[in-house]
Amino acid sequence: MENNNNTSPSSAFGRRNFMLMIIGLVIMAVGFILMSLDTEPYGYGFLGLTLGPIVLVAGFLFQFYAILAKPRKDV
Repeated sequence: MENNNNTSPSSAFGRRNFMLMIIGLVIMAVGFILMSLDTEPYGYGFLGLTLGPIVLVAGFLFQFYAILAKPRKDV
């Protein structure tokens, strides 16, 4: 079958979605770095047990938002 439509296939994600995903990845990387900076044995300090995982979960939630956000119509 021939496609007579002159429109190009569009992506499910827009530029805004990709930028939000990159920001989410950076937030997640910061969470992992915070967990690795803990100086307590086996990571049982504040950075390894509290702050790092909270930042990491925030990064995952931001990623979900970035994926589910409706792409804007770029002009």
